Amino acid sequence: MVGVILSGGAGTRLWPVSRELYPKPFMKLPDGQSLLQKTFLRALRAGANRLLTVTGKEYYFSTLGEYQALETTVQSSFIVEPQRRNTAPAIAMAALWVAEQNPKELMLVLPADQLISPDVAFAEAVEQAQRLAQQGYMVTFGIQPSYPATSFGYIQRGETLQENAYKVSRFVEKPDKATAEDYLKSGCYFWNAGIFCFRADVYLQTLKQLQPHMYEAVLACWQATKKEDPIYLDAALYKQVPSDSIDYAVMEKAQHVAVIAAGFDWSDLGSWDAALQMVPPDADGNRVLGEVVLLETSNTFVQSEDRVVAVIGVSDLVIVDTRDALLVARRDKAQDVKKVVEKLTHINHETIRRHRTIRRPWGTYVTLEEASSFKIRRVTVKPGHTLSHHLHHHRSEHWTVLKGTAQIWLNGQIQMLRSNESIGALAGVSHQIYNPGLLDLVLIEVQTGEYLGEDDVKLLDSLV
Repeated sequence: MVGVILSGGAGTRLWPVSRELYPKPFMKLPDGQSLLQKTFLRALRAGANRLLTVTGKEYYFSTLGEYQALETTVQSSFIVEPQRRNTAPAIAMAALWVAEQNPKELMLVLPADQLISPDVAFAEAVEQAQRLAQQGYMVTFGIQPSYPATSFGYIQRGETLQENAYKVSRFVEKPDKATAEDYLKSGCYFWNAGIFCFRADVYLQTLKQLQPHMYEAVLACWQATKKEDPIYLDAALYKQVPSDSIDYAVMEKAQHVAVIAAGFDWSDLGSWDAALQMVPPDADGNRVLGEVVLLETSNTFVQSEDRVVAVIGVSDLVIVDTRDALLVARRDKAQDVKKVVEKLTHINHETIRRHRTIRRPWGTYVTLEEASSFKIRRVTVKPGHTLSHHLHHHRSEHWTVLKGTAQIWLNGQIQMLRSNESIGALAGVSHQIYNPGLLDLVLIEVQTGEYLGEDDVKLLDSLV
């Protein structure tokens, strides 16, 4: 069985931590792991012997960095989408990858932004799904509703196949409150967890039958794509692939669809009110992450990244403080954070796209100050890691080492810098920075020039 992880998505209800270029899967939980890392480990514990991650070009390096931080010997192959086309095409590309090796091999498709526990119960449900999938069923997982949710899709169960497994009668869109209450009372409906298990050939055959245009477009793109790792899908042909979800395009129309009644706890962390449940409350019902001082406060969640937050005389609030944005909301309005994101999107505000701290496989960088003609960053390079060998046409760069040792190539010449030493590269000069030490390398980078865009870079062959 191949574990297929779908990594990406906006997660607008969890702004300001979740951003367009740092979405929900990358959010760190109180135990220090991200949702993406937990999904990676969950797939292995559920029996996957190989992993394939489908992600966007904006998320590839962040996803790779999350996996590398786990320090596991298991590696994931990658399919990189040039743009989003929703889940049906993404899973089809994964199925073609699997089918080239074994058409009848099982795929366990997992969104990267869910929280599931315990792993043992999840593995037991997957084992049951595998047995049905081997028989040709397309299997999904249903969560027993605990309240009349209006933000989830539902699955109506039909004929019993075996204990805790049923044929699917129908899939239902997100209902209104009254309908959701009826579903809850009936006991015949599950929340749709968005997790799937099926054979690669079954999915491809079903897609070809139900969505022939999508199938042909996906196949044409796959055949034109270079099979390297990571696999970057052909951009021009992928743009022509119809965009649709697996639920709409395939599952709702397919025959032989089964649902497993899940025996595990599940959350898609769709809002701050859901996310805060992961943090244990104090005697007053408050939940805090970071440096927080509370006085005469109750039932309030506070998360602070890098400064002290003091809260006095309030109740039932959500307060999330990041380096460049602050959220304050009533807990019963936590779902409306997406409306804030819509307003910020309308004015093209930078805080919807990225954090000031950007993570890369080699480390991080933080933009400290920026203007039209200069940019100042703090760059941290992990031990034994290197930045790419490249040059810029329109900007010069100057580096001062704050901590550690830097090995820097300038036009092929090696320079060794230690704390309080500096060097610069004019526009057009090739350079590469490497950390040969055992500790983090921390330096200040000053960029100057008339154009400071991230696309002003020419990549060269690495010197390390």
